[in-house]
Formats: sequence, C-alpha cells, structure tokens
Amino acid sequence: MRKQVVKNIVRRELLMIDGRDVELGVKLNPQARRMIVKVHPTSGEVIVIAPSKRALDRAVEFARSEAAWIARQLAQVPSRVVLTPGAHIPFRGKEHAIQRGEEGPVVVHEQEQIISVSGRLEHAPRRIVDFLKKYARQECETKSFGYAARLGLKPTRITVRDTASRWGSCSSTKSLSFSWRLIMAPPFVLDYVVAHEVAHMKEMNHGENFWRIVEELVGDVTKPQAWLRQHGAALHRYRPR
Repeated sequence: MRKQVVKNIVRRELLMIDGRDVELGVKLNPQARRMIVKVHPTSGEVIVIAPSKRALDRAVEFARSEAAWIARQLAQVPSRVVLTPGAHIPFRGKEHAIQRGEEGPVVVHEQEQIISVSGRLEHAPRRIVDFLKKYARQECETKSFGYAARLGLKPTRITVRDTASRWGSCSSTKSLSFSWRLIMAPPFVLDYVVAHEVAHMKEMNHGENFWRIVEELVGDVTKPQAWLRQHGAALHRYRPR
C-alpha cells in the first residue's frame, strides 16, 4: 500500500495542551482535501496538514481548535521507556532488566532475564539499540534465507530499520526490510513477519496463494497477528532518549 505523499515539515510551533507545551509540526500536502490534525499513535508526534500554501497561515489556529481531541489522543500514546540501566524491556518476548556490567559492551543473560551494558552511562542507550539491531538482523537473516530456500528463492538484500508504520516490507527486487523492534516480540511473531515478507517474494499480493504460502512456512497466522494488534504499538515506547 502506498502512503499518501506529504512534504517535509514546513515549520514547528508549540501548542498548549493540558497545561504543557506540545510540539506541533506543520506540513504541506497539496493532495489533501482539507486541513487535518494527526497524532502518531506510538511516537506521539503531532502534525497539522495544510492542503495549500494559503492554508498554512491558518494551520496552527486550526490545530489549536482541536486541542481537546489532541489531548485525548496523546493520553493513549504508550509512555516512553529510555533504554538505560534501571529500565525493563522485552527481549524475545520476555521482560529483561537493563543493568550496568563489566562485560560487554552488551551481554544478555537470558536465564536471569538481565541485559548488562558496560561503559559510560550516557552511552548505554545507544549501545543497547545497536545490540538489538544487530541481534534482530541476525535473526531476520537466518529466518529469511531459511524460508526463502523452501520456496526456491533467495533475498537480494536484508535490512533492519526503525519503521513506525510497518513491521516488514518486500520490494519487487526481492529486497526485504524489517523493524528491529521485532526482536523484542516473542519469536513466533518475528517468524510470522519474516514469513509474510518472504511470501511476498513469490506473491506480491494478499490473495489465497499468498496466505497459503505463509501458512506453509509458519502454520497458524492468527496468533502472531493477534499479538501484534494487541501489543505491537507498545514496542515503540522503548527509545534511546
């Protein structure tokens, strides 16, 4: 599915929402039919989209008129958890405590459900993210090549990114991309997302043949789909800052 084309943020303003300043991004989208305010369900980013340059002058005032709605949406955004010692994060579906350690730079003790990180405290969040990205890439690569081989195919490229709107993608050139945050979900969820994208290497649609392939690769698809609907958004609350 193609996303609606929206130009970059034209400017940023501050809105007073429930007694606190909230940053507002003002964007221009000539394809929009009317002024609209959006609140990202996982990051809490607030933007107002104007359909024309003339409407830009009224965009902030329009967003201000939607303050009550914005407040309700922000109240539903999961609270942010910074990846630093003292925090608890899910790793492969199980909660792990981040602690300072001498090993490193990052070591997972799965039996004790501890992730230890060494070095200076201010570098801990970035080290944790780098570790999770590397681990996610290894898992996604292993699963991708394994599933693809069963279909007589081979991915041209595999990448991991921090995507907000999708867990994985497959290009027409058989290049696969995944969210590194999948490593925080249970393994059966990562397996499903990888199988989903690998199946697209053969069927670039969501027809019967596509779902038959996915089920052949991982079996039941309803359990991971339900998990993502219920818990997927919460994975975006874990951030380096």
